[in-house]
Amino acid sequence: MKIKEIREMNSEALKARENELTEQIFRGRFKKSLGEVDAIKMVRVQKKELAQMKTIARERELKIQR
Repeated sequence: MKIKEIREMNSEALKARENELTEQIFRGRFKKSLGEVDAIKMVRVQKKELAQMKTIARERELKIQR
């Protein structure tokens, strides 16, 4: 998901997606420990997206305009 798309989401949708990503990362770690090669890349991508969402949520909390 691109930053522009994340910024257009409302706060409730952003929080729901954060929870979903957290769950996916948790499951991806198990897959990674079982040796699935595809899980490694997916966990990286999901962690990056989660960080972007948390950053935007924090910006909104502090009312920083971009």
